[in-house]
Amino acid sequence: MTIASAVKSVNPVELEQKVKEMYEKVASDPFGEFHFEMGRALAERLGYAPAELDRIAHEAVDSFAGVGYYFDLAAIRPGETVLDLGSGSGMDSFIAALRTGAAGKVLGVDMTDAQREKAGRLRDRDGFAQVSYHKAYIENTPFDDDSIDAVISNGVINLAANKAAVFRETARVLKPGGRLAIADIVTEKELPEGVTCNATLWAACIGGALQQDKYLAAITAAGLRVVTLRENPQYRFLTASARKACATYGVKSVSILAVKP
Repeated sequence: MTIASAVKSVNPVELEQKVKEMYEKVASDPFGEFHFEMGRALAERLGYAPAELDRIAHEAVDSFAGVGYYFDLAAIRPGETVLDLGSGSGMDSFIAALRTGAAGKVLGVDMTDAQREKAGRLRDRDGFAQVSYHKAYIENTPFDDDSIDAVISNGVINLAANKAAVFRETARVLKPGGRLAIADIVTEKELPEGVTCNATLWAACIGGALQQDKYLAAITAAGLRVVTLRENPQYRFLTASARKACATYGVKSVSILAVKP
């Protein structure tokens, strides 16, 4: 994720550092204290199938910090090429690889070295040869136009300051008919500037959350057609301050499917 550009006056350098610090801890100390839930219990509650979780590295599942479920929307088929934006420690990319099979490809993108290194180590150990990990920002990926069958992302796009650029990049790399399937944090009300300028709250998946209508408008403006929107009431923040923000501004998790015409 790049943290470029400007929603109000959030400091992009500070924001990138805060995000990297947060998710280095997610990779290295998944049982530490966070304001959000992590791990297998969360994944199963959100809708991940226990049988699939059993087939991938438990270390990747331990570091899962997603906010929803979307694999039913993504409808990944054998042999497809899948791009995982903000691939983290690899849980979703490994599940995607189970679905593409050996004939497919899964491309993970993440800016946090510790996350990519952990995911790569687990990939090599467990033989997921169809998965590769790339150091890049989600607004600027190293892949060709019209080369991807499905783009997936879980709880990451809200961390990017320039969400419109993320969706334009997604539209660029997707093949005609390709799918964007994501889970993310949005709001019902506009967040105040004191929140949106706070890099720590951005890294906590709250400060950068966009109003739902504006989020959907950014997807549409990129040339994608929104097909499905559903809320994920199973997702919840853990700390009192985060829950207060949820109650005050309607902060919530949604899963979305959009397609490239």
